[in-house]
Amino acid sequence: MRLTANRIAGILRTYGYRLTPQRHAVLKAIASSGEHLTPEAILEKARAVQPQIGRVTIYRTLDILGQLGLVCRVHAPDGCRGYMMTRPTGHHHHLVCVGCGRTVDFADCSLSELERRLVKETGFVTTGHLLEVYGMCPDCQANSP
Repeated sequence: MRLTANRIAGILRTYGYRLTPQRHAVLKAIASSGEHLTPEAILEKARAVQPQIGRVTIYRTLDILGQLGLVCRVHAPDGCRGYMMTRPTGHHHHLVCVGCGRTVDFADCSLSELERRLVKETGFVTTGHLLEVYGMCPDCQANSP
C-alpha cells in the first residue's frame, strides 16, 4: 500500500498533530513525487498550493514525518538532503550519483552480520542503520570526459 497525502494526514491526526492547509500542501508535494526532493523543491511545490507557506513549516513537517518514520532521508554528496515518502517495502538503502544526485533505492541488505559483530565488539545496542553508496549513474558516466 503506497503512502498518499491523505493516508499520511490520517496518521498525523492519530498521533495528535493538526493538519493545517500548509502541512497538507507539504504532504501533497512529497507524496506526488516518486523521487527524493530537497526541502527547497518541496517548498516550491507546496507554494503552488499554499503561496504563503514558509521554510520553517517545511522543516518542521519533515521533522515530524521523520520521527514517525513516514519519510526517508538521503544525504547527497554535496551536503543537501532529499526526502521522499517511505515505501511499503520498508527497509531500504540508496545509491546516490555524485554527478547529478540521482538516487536509486535498493532493498538487498546483508549488514546483519556486521551489525552483530559491532554490537559484540563495542557493547552498543543498535537501533538501525543507514547505507548510502556513492558513485556515477550510467548517464553521468556516458557524459563524463
